[in-house]
Amino acid sequence: KSLSRSSVRSRMSLKPPKAYNSLQKGALIWDPKPLQVKKIFEALKKGLNEYLEAHQAELDYLSDRHKDTKRNSRLEIISQVPFSLSLQKQIRSVERYIRKLEFHISKVEELYEAYCIQCRLRDGATNMKHAFALSPSTKASRESLVELYKNFQECTEDMCFIEGALEVHLGEFHVKMKGLVGFARLCPGDQYEVFVRLGRQKWRLKGKIETDDSQTWDEEEKIFIPNLHEKFEIKVTELRGLATILVGVVTCDSINFFTTKPQAIVVDITELGTIKLQLEVLW
Repeated sequence: KSLSRSSVRSRMSLKPPKAYNSLQKGALIWDPKPLQVKKIFEALKKGLNEYLEAHQAELDYLSDRHKDTKRNSRLEIISQVPFSLSLQKQIRSVERYIRKLEFHISKVEELYEAYCIQCRLRDGATNMKHAFALSPSTKASRESLVELYKNFQECTEDMCFIEGALEVHLGEFHVKMKGLVGFARLCPGDQYEVFVRLGRQKWRLKGKIETDDSQTWDEEEKIFIPNLHEKFEIKVTELRGLATILVGVVTCDSINFFTTKPQAIVVDITELGTIKLQLEVLW
């Protein structure tokens, strides 16, 4: 193996892998998701590059303003010393943030490169296992199969550890409640409960339709930590006294949320779209 388990884990900040019970009693297996990780990595890298480009444009603008200040006469420069110092401070601040972004991008690329290496090694071990299974069984082939199985397990475990390390670099989603849209379905006095889940993270909030058709909610914003494998699950129920009536349950992928601009999300809660939920997500 080009990357051993010890080298992979010692260089990375890692979360424990997600373990699942296998069909064989007493054994544990891990379940990496290479295709999902690839989609998240591409979306994450694109979003980070958007942030980098935006701050580079800000740095260019501030630098041009600073050059214009230097071109002024000595008298004008003396009168604009506080302004010039403020520009220099802003420039240094943006430069530091750009360096952090560049390091962040390089770290994400390093993690994904290591992940792809382990994935290829794992696929190679799988193909060799199939080849040995089709050939006559001998003592040497059985020993090779045992070694291949061990390598397969090690690669699988390494992939899960790298997934945990990559999740540390996904940032935060700031989700804002914008309200329900239902036209004739929403009446003054109606009360609703919205339950949002992302993996183990939960957000439960209650709202009421007022007489002027406005809406009041007991919470307006929640921070979620992105997850490589989990989607947003949204459940809306109508509250009628002690009874609750399920309006609908939907799931929402988070891949499109890795961007610099706030994303307005409109989710159909009912199958016919008669009630929709509006959210705003800022990464």
